[in-house]
Amino acid sequence: MPATSRLPFHLGASLLAPILVLIALVLMSMGARAQTTLPTALDDYLRAQTVGLPGTVSVHIGQLDRHARLAACNAFEPFIPPGSRLWGSTTVGVRCLGPSRWTVYVPVQIRIAGSYLVAARQIAPGQQVGAADLLSQSGDLGVLPASVLTDPAQAIGKTARSGVAAGQPLRSELLSAAWAVQQGQSVRLLSTGAGFSVTNEGKALNNAAEGQVAQVRTASGQVVSGIARPGGIVEVSY
Repeated sequence: MPATSRLPFHLGASLLAPILVLIALVLMSMGARAQTTLPTALDDYLRAQTVGLPGTVSVHIGQLDRHARLAACNAFEPFIPPGSRLWGSTTVGVRCLGPSRWTVYVPVQIRIAGSYLVAARQIAPGQQVGAADLLSQSGDLGVLPASVLTDPAQAIGKTARSGVAAGQPLRSELLSAAWAVQQGQSVRLLSTGAGFSVTNEGKALNNAAEGQVAQVRTASGQVVSGIARPGGIVEVSY
């Protein structure tokens, strides 16, 4: 019977070593692909989410925790954690959907170069805001409250809830809608119900913006409550 030849052990080991090195390189490349794809997916997500913001948006993605060891990932799902906003310094989460499952939180800086409104002069409480009361300034909207106003149409015709200092950025909560009905004004009381509509005259007992509750005293002395509408109308539904 012919003799069977066998490879020496050291020769088999020498053939196995390159295979192990190749496997290690593949695993390393998979891990590197996860690290490079995550920022790309996050950047694409942030740019899509901020496309409607006023001004020019620039995004800086911070470094991941250097101690974090992330398994290879084929699909990423960025999300906004509760309490976060896509504005200024914030945090965005990223989930791996497979083959491994993990979640990581990434610090992000979103700068928004644009114009915003400030008070051109002192605005008194209850004063109606006009174009002359507004001044446009340029800066990073990301360091300002999200409620800062950027369009004069958002302020003109509204009433200051409290005093606003000259140069102070205007925010939506500082202003209220113009009064649709003012205290002491003669108003038209429109009462409607199933199959009827009655119009009376009366005096408004309080100021009310459109959609707010206004109290009206009728000619007979009765006080009724209704919803203020433009043009000095108060609607009462039965």
